[in-house]
Formats: sequence, structure tokens, C-alpha cells
Amino acid sequence: MAIVNARTTSATVAAPHATSKSALTVVTSLFFMWGFVTVLNDVLVPHLKAIFDLDYAKVMLIQFAFFSAYFIFSIPSAKLIDWLGYKKTMVIGVVTMGVGALLFIPAASVPSYPLFLGALMVLAGGITALQVAANPYVAVLGPPETASSRLNLSQAFNSLGTTIGPYLGGRLILNATRQNIETVRQMSADALHSYRIQEASSVKTPYLIIGLALIALGVVIAIFKLPPMPEAERHGETGQHQSIWKYRHLVLGMVAIFVYVGAEVSIGSFLINYFTQSYIGNIPEVVAARYVSYYWGGAMVGRFIGSAILQKVRTGVVLGIAAIAACILVSISMLTFGHVAMWSIILVGFFNSVMFPSIFTLGIAKLGPLTGDGSGLLIMAIVGGAIIPVIQGIFADHFGIHHAFFLPAICYLYIVYYALKGSRPALTT
Repeated sequence: MAIVNARTTSATVAAPHATSKSALTVVTSLFFMWGFVTVLNDVLVPHLKAIFDLDYAKVMLIQFAFFSAYFIFSIPSAKLIDWLGYKKTMVIGVVTMGVGALLFIPAASVPSYPLFLGALMVLAGGITALQVAANPYVAVLGPPETASSRLNLSQAFNSLGTTIGPYLGGRLILNATRQNIETVRQMSADALHSYRIQEASSVKTPYLIIGLALIALGVVIAIFKLPPMPEAERHGETGQHQSIWKYRHLVLGMVAIFVYVGAEVSIGSFLINYFTQSYIGNIPEVVAARYVSYYWGGAMVGRFIGSAILQKVRTGVVLGIAAIAACILVSISMLTFGHVAMWSIILVGFFNSVMFPSIFTLGIAKLGPLTGDGSGLLIMAIVGGAIIPVIQGIFADHFGIHHAFFLPAICYLYIVYYALKGSRPALTT
């Protein structure tokens, strides 16, 4: 995976225009599904926290289990692209997602927190394969100069899934009549077990529907004729080779993806608990879940707008402005209370919108046949969503949830650097 024919490292070649639009439509449906499934973690965090009486650090193992799968399965997924191509890798990914969703049923029946974490890892393993294949596929499915715009458009539908997810998840999973934690702690062992079974059962129906829908979607993708992308695949070329690690903009892009996903996931994971605080929103969890939809909805709106702007403005400039704005808004939330603190952190979602697709397209620029391998490395960096939320959870336990947001603010500062300087394509010696 670490080598490439030096004669073929020029810009990726576009697919025939006649087939690219229908292919883009089909692949974009996958973006919606993995966005919807991923954001349900933000609902699972407060739900499982209450059921299993977890502190912030332990409940953030939900995000750790989910996003560590990106680190584990990204390189194997890139190999699948080399062996099987983009389409078959997408099919494998979406079917694996379906299996992971169905595993929530036995996890809720026991109920067992470790089994929930295991189901999340299987689910995330499927999403990893899907992301490794779908993101670069969209990027090369047209002219290289509009790759960021095209990927932002597909990611906008990913954000549509993340916007709908918290609202539906909150209504279906969160129980407004849940016992307070002091009452739960006084229950006998048998009563506690029965209570946990009752509360955990609320995830069964949603994840059963999701699992069956994903497997059906995998069948549809398998039947649909997606155009192959041989120019963006590597199948054992011979000749003069260049190490992929010498692409400086790719390596720095991995760091940018790491901190971006870590910041976005950390913020989203804490929002429900953050908004329920008496000095912030003082609202019930079910109501707070609706406000989380605004956070992700801002990302959806921003990606539609960003897709249009990126037709005219250089990707690095747009990314830099968005990262500066996000850092300022997080800082405002930490320094204020009430509705100002709430809406400033919600507005961060709007500026998050262009970050992932912009960093991704900047990172894989001019990789040629190494596009799939470069994608694997960038998707592997999504492991930031596993590590940074846990660190923020530790800070929240020690210093309070309000001031723990300084960590995402620091992450956005690095993205400013990458946007303005680190993303320039260059080979290291």
C-alpha cells in the first residue's frame, strides 16, 4: 500500500459525464445512511450513561469503540479497493453496517454495556469501508477542480441524516419518564436488572429497522451499475516507486482529519448533557436532543452553501475561514451562560460543514492511483473521534462540562494552519 508508480501520480481522471450523475445520486444515498446511523451515538451517550450509571469518561467509550474501528479497518478497506474495486467495497461496507445494527438487539436483551460497544465496533467497521470507498469515489467522479464542491454536496446529504437522527432517536430511544439516578442506585440487584432491560429495550426497534434497511440498500448497490475508476485504483504496478508517506499534504491532512472529527464528535456527544445543565439550557434530555438536530442541521445547510461557494473560491481559503469562526464560537460558549452559550455552540455545526470534505479533497490531491490508499489513511485518522471525546470526558469529570470545550477550540486552530499552509501539495525528501 505504501508505494506507487511515479509515472501515474498526476491528477485523477474524471468519469464519463453521462454516467456520473446517476452514480453520484446512488452513492450519495450511502452518505445519508451513515450520517443517520453515526449521529445516533449522540443519543446513545445520555441513554446508556443513565442505564449503566456511567461517568463521562466511561460513557465516552461509546465514541471510542465506534471511532477506533476507523483506525483498525481503514487500511484493510483500502486493500479491498485494490482487490475488488470501489463498488464491491461499498457493498461489503453497507451490509456489515446492517449486521452491526442488528447486534444491538442481543446487546439490549442482556443488557450489556460491553456488548453495545462490540455492536458499535461492527457497525463502525462497515461505515469505515463505506467511507474509504465512497469519499474518493465522489471526489474522482468528475473534474478535479470541482472535487471539493462535489464532495461537499454529497456530504450535505450526510448532514441531512445527522439532522434527522437526533430528533427521531430522541423520540424513539430516550425515555422522558426515566427514574432519577439516586432512585436507580437504591434498587436491589434484581430490580436494577429488570429496570435496565426495560430501558435498553427502546433501542431494539430502531436498530432492527436500520439493520434491515441497510442490508436491502446493499443489495440495491450490488445490482446498480456504477462506473469503474481504474485511474484511481492500484493493482500491483511495477516500475519506479514513491512512498505515500512522502506526500506532506496527505500526512498533515491525516492530522487535520484527526482533530476535526475529534472536535466535531466531542461537541456533539456532550450537547444533550450540556444543554440540560441548569446554567446553560435547564431543559429535559428529550428536548435537548431536538437542539442537537440544529447543530447537525447547521452542517447540512453549510454544506449546500459551501458546495456553491467552492465552485468559485479556493478550498483552503474557505476551510481557513470556517475553522477560525468555529474556534471563536466555541470560546464564546465557554465564556458565557444560558442561551448565548447554547446557540454559539450550536452554530459551530454550520462552520464544521465544509471541513471534512475540504480537508479530504486537499489531502488526496494529485495522488493518482494512490487515491484509494490515501483515502484509507485519511479515514483511519477519523480515530480522532475515539480519542478526543474520551480526553474531553476526563476534563469534564475534573473541571466541569462547561470548560472542557477548550479542547475542540485547540483542534480548530490546527485546521486553520492546515488550510492556509499545510495543505499545499508537496513531496518531502
